[in-house]
Amino acid sequence: MDPTPVGMPIPILRRSALRAGYSDNEIRRLRRNGTWTSIRRGGYLQMDGGRSMDGRLRHELLIRSTVPGLRLPAVVSHTSAAVLLGIPLWSTHLGIVHVTRPRPAAGGRSGSLLCHTAAISESEVMAHGDLEITTPARTITDLARTLPFEQAVVAADGALHQGLLTPDDLTAAANAVAGAPGSRAAQRVARFANGLSESVGESRSRVMMHRAGLPAPELQVEVTAADGRALGRSDFGWHRGQLLGEFDGRLKYGRLLKPGETPGDAVFDEKAREDALRDGGSRVVRWTWAELAEPTIVVERIRRAIASIRTEIHVD
Repeated sequence: MDPTPVGMPIPILRRSALRAGYSDNEIRRLRRNGTWTSIRRGGYLQMDGGRSMDGRLRHELLIRSTVPGLRLPAVVSHTSAAVLLGIPLWSTHLGIVHVTRPRPAAGGRSGSLLCHTAAISESEVMAHGDLEITTPARTITDLARTLPFEQAVVAADGALHQGLLTPDDLTAAANAVAGAPGSRAAQRVARFANGLSESVGESRSRVMMHRAGLPAPELQVEVTAADGRALGRSDFGWHRGQLLGEFDGRLKYGRLLKPGETPGDAVFDEKAREDALRDGGSRVVRWTWAELAEPTIVVERIRRAIASIRTEIHVD
């Protein structure tokens, strides 16, 4: 099997470079002049001037320069498996490669490698190129056992939304680790996760509402004008769409510019949509990414709007 996906830069291992005739002095010189950059101790990447690496790509290269050097076989797991599977992650450290070995193997951390020891069945392992990694369901369960709730929900929602697993898969995987450390956290995430959440911000918004004790919203609410025209979808809705919640402040139909559309056109269209929503009796509460870091104001904004809708319903 091809050890690296097509199009991905290939990590250079020191031992391979030495076998190819490079000396340690040459390797040091290549690193000093920027031709090679270090991924980890004994692992390098040749730079081409136009290449840039985000955290996920750097982590995948870290995996591919670490796992081949392990003395004992191990399954790539936790955050590392999530990166390889393309599962969304938020505020999650990517400087350590996570692997799992079945007991009685020894675990622990060594440099940029963290080895977990846990029971793991063949059905929880899959091939990813030349690597063995945990399945999406086992990966999310491991993340839910080790990450804070908000980060774990982001990953679980993202995996469900991408179709990497089903809610039943996630529930079964969480139940399979019952009694193990973190199993209750895994079951809590499995109950809360929802594949209708379409972005990291929407998942974080759901956690914000849950923590604040707000009523659970309906997700991906289809919005129509008073005359029946489709206006798009709203991230969140309460009271059959009488109150709508928008994480990033724009209905989905208006988030991307259409061919030939200017930002000014989009703003005008969005204003027209909001006027149509008001005409149809809907109220819209909006919040931004920055506001998720200090959610008190957003929570109160939503709480007041829900209370107002309830008052209107009661009066009617």
